[in-house]
Amino acid sequence: MASAMETRTLDDFEKGRSLSEDAIARLRKNKMAMISLYFLLGLIVIAILTPWIAPYSYEEQNLALGASAPSMQHWLGTDILGRDQLTRIMYGSQISLAVGFIATAVALTIGVLWGAIAGFVGGRVDALMMRTVDALYALPFTIFIILLTVVFGSSLLLLFLAIGAVEWLTMARIVRGQVLMIKKQEFVEAAVSMGLSPWRIISRHLIPNVLGPVIVYTTLTIPSVILLESFLSFLGLGVQPPASSWGSLISTGVETMEEYPWLLLFPGLVLTVTLFSLNFLGDGLRDALDPKASKD
Repeated sequence: MASAMETRTLDDFEKGRSLSEDAIARLRKNKMAMISLYFLLGLIVIAILTPWIAPYSYEEQNLALGASAPSMQHWLGTDILGRDQLTRIMYGSQISLAVGFIATAVALTIGVLWGAIAGFVGGRVDALMMRTVDALYALPFTIFIILLTVVFGSSLLLLFLAIGAVEWLTMARIVRGQVLMIKKQEFVEAAVSMGLSPWRIISRHLIPNVLGPVIVYTTLTIPSVILLESFLSFLGLGVQPPASSWGSLISTGVETMEEYPWLLLFPGLVLTVTLFSLNFLGDGLRDALDPKASKD
């Protein structure tokens, strides 16, 4: 009688999984991270479709109605100018999320390139580049951004670039540390011995191998950028009326919270849930991408 091993077919053996498949499987087991991911995807879809699905125009006013509590006609109520609060939150999500993602992309680009070059080249170049980072860390960047908006005016493009230009410092340090660990490995030394240019080694061999920590830190940078934009809008230095962001809506809500609490409650709740979702997703990605995580 043939042994059990001999009678098994190849289909009976468990198929091997790649590192990315293994990470996705671990992420799917994290319920909070998956719920957060679905919430954020839904929020992004709503933000994109807002011009077509919003119940009203964000500029439409009904002064006779004024600030009214939530009702069947206005689910989240209206502000002091009679504008639908749900509509303004939906349009505000476009700006808040755009600032979060675009400014983070700017910070990601600068930080990854700066850290990768400093870590790979080393020596005096590394010392000079990282001392520059240390010097920039000492500057009060919130005041720096406020000065930029005062001097050059309130512009969404300036807001994107200014926030992104001050959020790259920690990213550069993270990438540099990762590059220092992997640049002595065999595949990098082989690329150097083959005569590949430094830029090709950095772009094709080093950066792809530090994407794990970069992705995790990116999900943690987005909420900090959204908070910074909200703070600037709260001070009146961000998005200008009649456009709105979550920060500007919260600022208006704070001024009228005793009389019309829904003007603060609903935009504040949306911002809070979004920030929690980004942090839960970041924690889930960190656990999923951790190469030392034990397999089930």
